Amino acid sequence: MPKAGKNLTQILLVLLVGVVGMQIYDYLVSTKPEIKKRAKTAQVWPVEVVTLDFKNHQPELRLFGQTVASRQVELRALVAGEVVETGPGLREGSIVKKNDTLLVINRFDYQVALADAEAALAEAKARLAEIQALIDQERDALRFARQQARLARRDVRRAEKLVKKGSVSKKLLDDRRLVLSQREEAVKRSQNNLKVQKARLGQQRAALKRAQWKLKQARRNLDLTVLKAPFDAYVSEVRAQLGRRLSSNDPVARLYDRHQMDVRFTLSDRQYGRILGYGGDLRGRPVRVLWRVGETPIVYHGKVERVAAQIASNKGGVELFARIDNPLKPMPLRAGAFVEVFIPDRAYEKVASVPQTAVYEGQYVFAVRKGRLKRIKIEVVGHAGDALLIRGEGLRNGSKVLTTRLTVVDDGLPVKIIEPENDAQTRRSAQRLSEVVAPAALKRAAQRDDNIKRK
Repeated sequence: MPKAGKNLTQILLVLLVGVVGMQIYDYLVSTKPEIKKRAKTAQVWPVEVVTLDFKNHQPELRLFGQTVASRQVELRALVAGEVVETGPGLREGSIVKKNDTLLVINRFDYQVALADAEAALAEAKARLAEIQALIDQERDALRFARQQARLARRDVRRAEKLVKKGSVSKKLLDDRRLVLSQREEAVKRSQNNLKVQKARLGQQRAALKRAQWKLKQARRNLDLTVLKAPFDAYVSEVRAQLGRRLSSNDPVARLYDRHQMDVRFTLSDRQYGRILGYGGDLRGRPVRVLWRVGETPIVYHGKVERVAAQIASNKGGVELFARIDNPLKPMPLRAGAFVEVFIPDRAYEKVASVPQTAVYEGQYVFAVRKGRLKRIKIEVVGHAGDALLIRGEGLRNGSKVLTTRLTVVDDGLPVKIIEPENDAQTRRSAQRLSEVVAPAALKRAAQRDDNIKRK
């Protein structure tokens, strides 16, 4: 076949196929069934709500603090000497009981001092007895001298009468007067001697008292060679060991009382002022302390005992100290533990607790009424953990408030309330729908909310 004829035949076949295809297309289009358009329906948003319950509420403040020993002492050597014995409790981290022996200092020098003090006291007592005997002797001598003086005075009076009668000479009278003068001089001498002995008696009594105190001091120093624990305590910062020579006032160890443990924590200026401003008193306010150690938190109870004298400017608040009722149960609590402290805040009257997701722009909530949302202005009066405490004129007990966080929300938005615990699938659908791009009308509402925020 010639080449030109073959090309013509191929062209005719292509045209034929095209014509047949057009006829088939026209037939299919003409016989296509008509599809009815579905009517547009409004989107109903599945949401979660919270039912309001207005009542008096006193939330707890959640703070952080550290345990400190309310009674601690740095034990020091009260007497100097070589450490010849240490107790088993004189170890870092040990637990000691009251009157347990911590260490013993060489007692020899203090035993010698005690013996000297006892001898000095015995000598002072003997000297006192001697002076007392001398005083008794002088009193007897004075009594005898006074009797002799009375007799001499009587002889002088008789002699004077006899001289007037001329029975005796004047020389006899002069002799009697000389004897009287001598007897009176003896009385004065005895009186002076008695005064001297009494003065010596006072001095010796003072010396005796001094000797008694010296003896007490020697006994006390001997007792202080044995250093004992003043109370049940944890032992820390041990510095004395066997064989070391301690000077008076050298540090030995630090003891922390096991039965008296405090928690130190800080209230912000706002929290402190809020509690005090509404007639609250911090001292005596109960606290709950959580020590998170291990898998299960350990709970302790106590009361605020004192408030720091100065504002802690570096911490931005006021430091408080709460005494734990029993720091040994359910588990012994030691100083330095990082703990959580829960303390009652001020009391609020007639407020409702809602999640933070329920509040928009810090001043609105949306109540669900007849299947639609209603914007209501509220006042946030406080916090209760992660929840907010609110009041609002348009709210009452039983009101249902939106808690699902929608991307766009406005008055009149149709919603359907779901039960979170019974409809997990619907809740997930609501979450997906809240992330979908809203219709144009809802977009305009969102823009209006944005403008309000900017203002």
